[in-house]
Amino acid sequence: MTSTAAAAAVVGPIVVVPVGTDDEALDACLAALDAATAPGTPVWLADDAQAGPRGYAIVERWIGRTALKADYTRRQRSVGEVAHLDEVFAACGDADVAVLASDALPAPGWLSRLVSSFAADGAIATATPWSNAGEAAAWPRIGEIDPVPDDLERIARAAKAMPALHPELPAAVSHAVLIRGAARRRAGGLDASSYASWYAALIDLSLRLAGLGWRNALCDTAFVARRGEGGPFDGDMDALAARWPDWHARLAHYLMQDPLRASRVQLGSLLEHLGPVEPQRDLFA
Repeated sequence: MTSTAAAAAVVGPIVVVPVGTDDEALDACLAALDAATAPGTPVWLADDAQAGPRGYAIVERWIGRTALKADYTRRQRSVGEVAHLDEVFAACGDADVAVLASDALPAPGWLSRLVSSFAADGAIATATPWSNAGEAAAWPRIGEIDPVPDDLERIARAAKAMPALHPELPAAVSHAVLIRGAARRRAGGLDASSYASWYAALIDLSLRLAGLGWRNALCDTAFVARRGEGGPFDGDMDALAARWPDWHARLAHYLMQDPLRASRVQLGSLLEHLGPVEPQRDLFA
Protein backbone atom coordinates (compact mmCIF):
# COMPACT_ATOMS: atom_id res chain seq x y z
CA MET A 1 0.00 0.00 0.00
CA THR A 2 3.04 2.23 -0.07
CA SER A 3 2.99 2.57 -3.85
CA THR A 4 0.53 3.77 -6.46
CA ALA A 5 0.51 0.34 -8.09
CA ALA A 6 -0.45 -1.38 -4.85
CA ALA A 7 -3.18 1.18 -4.16
CA ALA A 8 -4.59 0.79 -7.64
CA ALA A 9 -5.28 -2.88 -6.89
CA VAL A 10 -7.40 -2.04 -3.86
CA VAL A 11 -11.15 -2.47 -4.23
CA GLY A 12 -12.97 0.17 -2.19
CA PRO A 13 -11.49 3.00 -0.16
CA ILE A 14 -8.26 3.03 1.79
CA VAL A 15 -8.52 4.16 5.40
CA VAL A 16 -5.58 6.42 6.30
CA VAL A 17 -4.84 7.15 9.95
CA PRO A 18 -2.14 9.83 10.38
CA VAL A 19 -0.43 8.57 13.53
CA GLY A 20 -0.16 11.18 16.27
CA THR A 21 1.72 11.58 19.53
CA ASP A 22 -1.15 10.71 21.91
CA ASP A 23 -0.61 7.01 22.62
CA GLU A 24 -3.80 6.56 24.65
CA ALA A 25 -5.95 8.18 21.95
CA LEU A 26 -4.29 6.10 19.22
CA ASP A 27 -4.92 2.88 21.14
CA ALA A 28 -8.61 3.74 21.55
CA CYS A 29 -8.90 4.81 17.91
CA LEU A 30 -7.46 1.55 16.58
CA ALA A 31 -9.69 -0.54 18.85
CA ALA A 32 -12.78 1.33 17.65
CA LEU A 33 -11.64 1.12 14.03
CA ASP A 34 -11.25 -2.63 14.33
CA ALA A 35 -14.73 -3.05 15.85
CA ALA A 36 -16.52 -0.68 13.47
CA THR A 37 -15.02 -1.60 10.10
CA ALA A 38 -15.51 -4.63 7.87
CA PRO A 39 -12.73 -7.25 8.02
CA GLY A 40 -10.26 -7.00 5.15
CA THR A 41 -10.64 -3.24 4.74
CA PRO A 42 -7.26 -1.73 3.78
CA VAL A 43 -5.87 0.55 6.49
CA TRP A 44 -2.69 2.60 6.25
CA LEU A 45 -1.20 3.89 9.50
CA ALA A 46 0.98 6.74 8.22
CA ASP A 47 3.52 7.99 10.75
CA ASP A 48 5.32 11.26 10.06
CA ALA A 49 7.93 10.44 12.72
CA GLN A 50 5.37 11.16 15.47
CA ALA A 51 4.95 7.94 17.48
CA GLY A 52 7.33 7.18 20.32
CA PRO A 53 8.31 3.69 21.55
CA ARG A 54 4.97 3.12 23.29
CA GLY A 55 3.02 4.31 20.26
CA TYR A 56 5.02 2.01 18.00
CA ALA A 57 4.34 -0.91 20.37
CA ILE A 58 0.60 -0.14 20.22
CA VAL A 59 0.70 -0.12 16.42
CA GLU A 60 2.74 -3.33 16.24
CA ARG A 61 0.44 -5.16 18.64
CA TRP A 62 -2.70 -3.97 16.82
CA ILE A 63 -1.43 -4.94 13.37
CA GLY A 64 -0.65 -8.41 14.69
CA ARG A 65 -4.21 -9.08 15.77
CA THR A 66 -6.53 -6.98 13.59
CA ALA A 67 -8.82 -8.49 10.95
CA LEU A 68 -8.28 -5.40 8.81
CA LYS A 69 -5.67 -5.37 6.04
CA ALA A 70 -3.32 -3.04 7.87
CA ASP A 71 0.02 -1.53 6.96
CA TYR A 72 2.30 0.88 8.82
CA THR A 73 4.89 3.27 7.43
CA ARG A 74 7.12 5.68 9.32
CA ARG A 75 9.29 8.50 8.05
CA GLN A 76 12.72 8.86 9.63
CA ARG A 77 12.27 12.65 9.69
CA SER A 78 9.05 14.61 9.84
CA VAL A 79 8.05 16.62 6.77
CA GLY A 80 4.89 18.08 8.35
CA GLU A 81 1.40 16.62 8.39
CA VAL A 82 0.18 18.26 5.17
CA ALA A 83 3.23 17.31 3.09
CA HIS A 84 3.11 13.81 4.56
CA LEU A 85 -0.58 13.35 3.78
CA ASP A 86 -0.01 14.65 0.26
CA GLU A 87 2.65 11.95 -0.19
CA VAL A 88 0.17 9.36 1.07
CA PHE A 89 -2.52 10.59 -1.32
CA ALA A 90 -0.10 10.49 -4.24
CA ALA A 91 0.74 6.87 -3.38
CA CYS A 92 -2.97 6.03 -3.33
CA GLY A 93 -3.42 7.18 -6.92
CA ASP A 94 -7.07 7.39 -7.96
CA ALA A 95 -8.28 5.35 -4.98
CA ASP A 96 -10.83 6.94 -2.66
CA VAL A 97 -9.27 7.66 0.74
CA ALA A 98 -10.94 7.95 4.14
CA VAL A 99 -8.75 10.02 6.47
CA LEU A 100 -9.51 9.21 10.11
CA ALA A 101 -8.01 11.34 12.88
CA SER A 102 -5.89 9.29 15.28
CA ASP A 103 -7.97 10.50 18.23
CA ALA A 104 -11.29 9.66 16.55
CA LEU A 105 -13.65 6.80 17.46
CA PRO A 106 -15.65 5.54 14.48
CA ALA A 107 -19.09 4.10 15.13
CA PRO A 108 -20.10 0.81 13.47
CA GLY A 109 -20.86 1.07 9.76
CA TRP A 110 -19.11 4.43 9.39
CA LEU A 111 -17.09 3.55 6.30
CA SER A 112 -19.73 1.64 4.34
CA ARG A 113 -22.15 4.53 4.80
CA LEU A 114 -19.59 7.06 3.61
CA VAL A 115 -19.06 4.88 0.55
CA SER A 116 -22.82 4.78 0.01
CA SER A 117 -22.80 8.58 -0.13
CA PHE A 118 -20.42 8.45 -3.08
CA ALA A 119 -22.54 5.81 -4.79
CA ALA A 120 -25.70 7.89 -4.31
CA ASP A 121 -24.29 11.09 -5.82
CA GLY A 122 -21.37 11.13 -8.21
CA ALA A 123 -20.90 14.86 -7.61
CA ILE A 124 -19.88 14.33 -3.97
CA ALA A 125 -16.12 14.76 -3.60
CA THR A 126 -15.96 14.72 0.22
CA ALA A 127 -18.32 12.98 2.63
CA THR A 128 -18.11 13.88 6.32
CA PRO A 129 -19.99 11.98 9.07
CA TRP A 130 -21.69 13.49 12.10
CA SER A 131 -19.50 13.95 15.17
CA ASN A 132 -19.77 15.22 18.72
CA ALA A 133 -16.83 17.51 17.77
CA GLY A 134 -17.52 18.11 14.11
CA GLU A 135 -17.94 21.91 13.80
CA ALA A 136 -20.49 22.32 10.96
CA ALA A 137 -21.20 18.56 11.17
CA ALA A 138 -21.46 18.55 14.97
CA TRP A 139 -24.27 16.78 16.80
CA PRO A 140 -26.28 17.48 18.90
CA ARG A 141 -25.34 21.19 18.67
CA ILE A 142 -23.69 22.86 15.73
CA GLY A 143 -20.23 24.28 16.33
CA GLU A 144 -19.94 22.86 19.85
CA ILE A 145 -17.81 20.12 21.38
CA ASP A 146 -19.88 17.60 23.31
CA PRO A 147 -18.59 14.59 25.26
CA VAL A 148 -17.98 11.39 23.34
CA PRO A 149 -21.29 9.45 23.35
CA ASP A 150 -21.42 6.56 25.81
CA ASP A 151 -22.74 4.03 23.28
CA LEU A 152 -21.40 4.40 19.73
CA GLU A 153 -23.18 1.23 18.59
CA ARG A 154 -26.50 2.74 19.60
CA ILE A 155 -25.89 6.07 17.89
CA ALA A 156 -24.77 4.18 14.77
CA ARG A 157 -28.12 2.40 14.70
CA ALA A 158 -29.96 5.70 15.02
CA ALA A 159 -27.88 7.31 12.26
CA LYS A 160 -28.53 4.33 9.98
CA ALA A 161 -32.26 5.11 10.20
CA MET A 162 -31.74 8.69 9.01
CA PRO A 163 -32.81 9.61 5.46
CA ALA A 164 -29.69 9.83 3.29
CA LEU A 165 -30.10 13.40 2.03
CA HIS A 166 -26.38 14.28 1.76
CA PRO A 167 -26.81 18.00 2.48
CA GLU A 168 -24.08 20.50 1.65
CA LEU A 169 -21.39 21.44 4.15
CA PRO A 170 -19.27 24.59 3.84
CA ALA A 171 -16.19 22.30 3.86
CA ALA A 172 -15.21 18.82 4.94
CA VAL A 173 -14.26 18.38 8.61
CA SER A 174 -11.10 16.70 9.85
CA HIS A 175 -12.47 14.15 12.37
CA ALA A 176 -13.16 11.81 9.43
CA VAL A 177 -13.67 12.39 5.73
CA LEU A 178 -13.94 10.21 2.65
CA ILE A 179 -12.31 11.91 -0.35
CA ARG A 180 -13.01 10.86 -3.92
CA GLY A 181 -9.66 10.08 -5.54
CA ALA A 182 -10.49 11.33 -9.02
CA ALA A 183 -11.77 14.64 -7.65
CA ARG A 184 -8.76 15.08 -5.39
CA ARG A 185 -6.32 14.57 -8.25
CA ARG A 186 -8.24 16.95 -10.49
CA ALA A 187 -8.03 19.61 -7.79
CA GLY A 188 -4.26 19.15 -7.53
CA GLY A 189 -3.99 17.52 -4.10
CA LEU A 190 -3.02 19.33 -0.91
CA ASP A 191 -1.21 22.66 -0.74
CA ALA A 192 1.67 21.87 1.60
CA SER A 193 3.46 25.10 0.75
CA SER A 194 0.63 27.30 2.12
CA TYR A 195 -0.74 25.30 5.07
CA ALA A 196 0.89 23.46 7.96
CA SER A 197 -2.21 21.74 9.39
CA TRP A 198 -4.47 19.09 7.88
CA TYR A 199 -7.36 21.13 9.31
CA ALA A 200 -6.61 24.13 7.09
CA ALA A 201 -5.41 22.15 4.07
CA LEU A 202 -8.68 20.18 4.09
CA ILE A 203 -10.72 23.40 4.07
CA ASP A 204 -8.65 24.70 1.16
CA LEU A 205 -9.04 21.43 -0.75
CA SER A 206 -12.80 21.46 -0.09
CA LEU A 207 -13.15 24.98 -1.45
CA ARG A 208 -11.10 24.18 -4.56
CA LEU A 209 -13.25 21.11 -5.15
CA ALA A 210 -16.41 23.20 -4.82
CA GLY A 211 -14.99 25.67 -7.33
CA LEU A 212 -14.62 22.80 -9.78
CA GLY A 213 -18.27 21.85 -9.34
CA TRP A 214 -17.92 19.05 -6.79
CA ARG A 215 -19.88 18.81 -3.54
CA ASN A 216 -18.74 18.67 0.10
CA ALA A 217 -21.55 16.73 1.75
CA LEU A 218 -22.63 15.46 5.14
CA CYS A 219 -23.10 11.71 5.36
CA ASP A 220 -26.17 11.91 7.58
CA THR A 221 -26.22 8.14 8.24
CA ALA A 222 -22.71 7.86 9.75
CA PHE A 223 -21.13 8.98 13.02
CA VAL A 224 -17.51 9.30 14.13
CA ALA A 225 -16.75 10.57 17.62
CA ARG A 226 -13.69 12.59 18.60
CA ARG A 227 -12.25 13.79 21.88
CA GLY A 228 -11.77 17.34 20.58
CA GLU A 229 -11.77 19.36 17.39
CA GLY A 230 -8.87 19.67 15.01
CA GLY A 231 -7.36 23.11 14.61
CA PRO A 232 -5.06 25.26 12.50
CA PHE A 233 -1.36 25.86 13.03
CA ASP A 234 0.21 29.31 13.21
CA GLY A 235 -0.38 31.27 10.02
CA ASP A 236 -2.93 28.86 8.55
CA MET A 237 -5.99 31.04 9.06
CA ASP A 238 -4.21 34.05 7.56
CA ALA A 239 -3.34 31.95 4.53
CA LEU A 240 -6.95 30.81 4.21
CA ALA A 241 -8.22 34.38 4.50
CA ALA A 242 -5.79 35.55 1.81
CA ARG A 243 -6.84 32.88 -0.66
CA TRP A 244 -10.52 32.70 0.30
CA PRO A 245 -11.50 36.18 1.61
CA ASP A 246 -15.14 35.22 2.17
CA TRP A 247 -14.48 31.91 3.98
CA HIS A 248 -14.82 33.15 7.56
CA ALA A 249 -18.02 35.05 6.75
CA ARG A 250 -19.47 32.02 4.93
CA LEU A 251 -18.70 29.73 7.84
CA ALA A 252 -20.11 32.18 10.39
CA HIS A 253 -23.31 32.53 8.34
CA TYR A 254 -23.65 28.73 8.13
CA LEU A 255 -23.16 28.32 11.87
CA MET A 256 -25.72 31.02 12.64
CA GLN A 257 -28.32 29.75 10.17
CA ASP A 258 -27.77 26.06 11.01
CA PRO A 259 -29.50 24.59 7.95
CA LEU A 260 -29.12 21.09 9.44
CA ARG A 261 -31.08 21.89 12.59
CA ALA A 262 -34.01 19.65 11.58
CA SER A 263 -31.64 16.76 10.85
CA ARG A 264 -30.00 17.16 14.26
CA VAL A 265 -33.39 17.03 15.95
CA GLN A 266 -34.36 13.99 13.90
CA LEU A 267 -31.20 12.10 14.84
CA GLY A 268 -31.82 12.90 18.50
CA SER A 269 -35.40 11.68 18.25
CA LEU A 270 -34.37 8.45 16.56
CA LEU A 271 -31.79 7.84 19.28
CA GLU A 272 -34.34 8.50 22.01
CA HIS A 273 -36.93 6.11 20.57
CA LEU A 274 -34.53 3.42 19.40
CA GLY A 275 -35.84 -0.11 19.77
CA PRO A 276 -33.94 -3.20 20.90
CA VAL A 277 -30.96 -4.49 18.95
CA GLU A 278 -31.95 -6.54 15.91
CA PRO A 279 -30.81 -10.19 15.96
CA GLN A 280 -27.93 -10.95 13.58
CA ARG A 281 -27.47 -7.24 12.81
CA ASP A 282 -24.72 -6.28 10.41
CA LEU A 283 -22.52 -3.79 12.24
CA PHE A 284 -20.71 -2.79 9.06
CA ALA A 285 -23.74 -1.93 6.95
